[in-house]
Amino acid sequence: MISKALKAQLRAERLAARDAIPTENRIEKSMLIADAGGEGIVFEPGQEISGFFPIRSEVDVRPLMQRLKDRGGRLSMPVVVNRHTIIFRELIAGAPLVKTGFGTSGPGPEARVVDPDVMLVPLSAYDRLGHRIGYGAGFYDRVISDLHARGKRPQLIGVAFDCQEIEVIPAEDHDVALDAILTESGLKVFGKELA
Repeated sequence: MISKALKAQLRAERLAARDAIPTENRIEKSMLIADAGGEGIVFEPGQEISGFFPIRSEVDVRPLMQRLKDRGGRLSMPVVVNRHTIIFRELIAGAPLVKTGFGTSGPGPEARVVDPDVMLVPLSAYDRLGHRIGYGAGFYDRVISDLHARGKRPQLIGVAFDCQEIEVIPAEDHDVALDAILTESGLKVFGKELA
């Protein structure tokens, strides 16, 4: 079992590496990510795709989300309901955004709540097997577990920069591996390379 201290250390190291990327390089890398994912992510028109607004030095997935919308995806954003729960609300062009917790904004309470078919998952670190370390609050672990308990199996695509990769993340019993990782080097579906 991975200790909380080791997980915190790995998180801090990879976030420091991400923070060290100059702003203009992060923008360039985010555009490369949009190019790779905009073409490479497989989904059916009309399916629900959850994204996220970037916080701190995260990948800016908004250009990617626009490309997925242009291909027929329906967009949603995470909203923090309480200290343990996030839900996803539909993102409609022109609809007002409100503070939704964790330092970000998203659709307000009037927006439709959805279960994503494809989830763009933020993270602090990942490995080549699809294991991830989040930010420590466990929101995505719990929402994925809840979706699975209800028979839903969304495609889980981690979105990060190459510098956030580490050799091995010791997985815990409750961890669910990502289906793919999307970085500036392309989309890697675990088991084969795309883009």
